[in-house]
Amino acid sequence: MKGLWRVAALGAVAAAAAVIAYKCVEWQTEDGAKNISPESTGAGTADEAVNPEAIVEEASECGTGAAEETSAEVEATEETCDSVSSVTSDAEAASVVEKVDYSKPYNWYQIPRVTKDVDTFYIYSTLYMGLNEGDADYATIDNPEMVQGVVGEYVTQASAYEDATNLYVPYYRQAGMGVGGKAWKETGNIDRAICGVPYGDICAALDYYFENYNEGRPFILAGHSQGSAIAKLVLKGYFKEHPAYYERMVAAYLIGYSVTKEDLEEYPHLKFATGEADTGVIVSWNTEGEENVATNATNFVVLPNEISINPLNWKLDDTYAPASENLGSLVFNESAFECQIGDMGADAQIDLERGVVVTHATCEPIAMPEFFGPESFHDDDYTLYYNNIKDNVAKRIAAYQENQ
Repeated sequence: MKGLWRVAALGAVAAAAAVIAYKCVEWQTEDGAKNISPESTGAGTADEAVNPEAIVEEASECGTGAAEETSAEVEATEETCDSVSSVTSDAEAASVVEKVDYSKPYNWYQIPRVTKDVDTFYIYSTLYMGLNEGDADYATIDNPEMVQGVVGEYVTQASAYEDATNLYVPYYRQAGMGVGGKAWKETGNIDRAICGVPYGDICAALDYYFENYNEGRPFILAGHSQGSAIAKLVLKGYFKEHPAYYERMVAAYLIGYSVTKEDLEEYPHLKFATGEADTGVIVSWNTEGEENVATNATNFVVLPNEISINPLNWKLDDTYAPASENLGSLVFNESAFECQIGDMGADAQIDLERGVVVTHATCEPIAMPEFFGPESFHDDDYTLYYNNIKDNVAKRIAAYQENQ
C-alpha cells in the first residue's frame, strides 16, 4: 500500500501518486478556464478497482502548469496567523503574498457537481518536499510535484467523503517538509511554517466557497497532516470570526495531526468527538505501531497531550478494537496495478499516555524515521480505516440532519 507521504518522499517515483488515481482530465468551463475533475470522468468510486495504467503521462500535464518557485521564507505572527513578517526581498514578497484568485476554476483541484445535501471542504497533506539544497520553502500554486500528488491523495484519502458529500478541493501554496521540519525542531510544532501563506490561501478559498458555492448547505471540514494542521487553525480563527458558517459544520476530520487538550481549553468553542455520531465536533487521530510508543519516538505530527478517537469503535478510552471491526482498508495491489478494498489486519487501540492509535496492521511504516519515528503509519491514517471513515461520515451526516 502506497501512502502519499511515502510516495512523495521517494522523489524518483513521485509520479506514482498519479498511478493510484482516477483518470485526470481537463474540462472546459463556460469562460474557457480549465480544471481537473476526477468526478467528471465517470471512473466510479474508490470502492471499485481503479486501473490507471494509462494515465501516468497524462497526469503530468494536469493542473495549471509548472511555475518558477519562490525561495522566500515566510514567517507569521503568533497573534494573527495571517500576516507575513519575513521574506528575502520585496519582489519575492509580492510573489509570495499575492492572493490566489479562487474565482478561477484552475485554482481548484475539484469543484464538484452538486448532487448531495452536504459538502466537504478537503485540505490535502504535504505533497511538496522541498528538502534539497536550493529548494523553495513553499510550493507555488501550480508546483508539479504538489499538483501530481493531489491526484493520488484524492483517491487514497479525500475520496472517503465523496459518496456522501459534494467534495471541494482547492489548491494552496503549502509549506515544504524542509521548512515545516525547521519550524517543528525550533518550536515544537509546524504552526510557524503554515500560519502565513498556506493558512491565508485556505481562508481565501473558504471565503470564495462560502460566498459562491456552498449555498447554505451543511459541510464537513477535512484534511490530513499539514492539511489538518491548517484546518485546526481554521477552526480556531476563521470559524471564530464566522460563527454562522461554523453552526453548519457537521464535523471536522483533522486526521494525521494532533488536536491537544490545550487546544480545547484555549478555544472553548471547539469540541472533540465523544462517540460515532455526535456533530459539530472534531474527529482526529494519529496512527503508530508499538515501537514508536515503546521508545516514545519523536513524531512530527504527535504533540504532547494529544487526543485521539478510535476509528473502529469511536471511543476515547483504551478499549481494544480487533481487526474484525474493520470494514475494509484501501489497498494498492501492485500486481494488479489498482486500488482495492482489502484486509490489512488493521486493529486499533488508543495509547492514552501518548494519545495515539496503535495498530498491528500488516503494512510498512512510513520511510521517514527522522520525522515520524521508526514505526509510524502516518501515510496510512486514512487507508487503514477507509471504509470505517466512510461509514462514520454517513452516520454523522444522518445525525446532523435528524437534529435539524
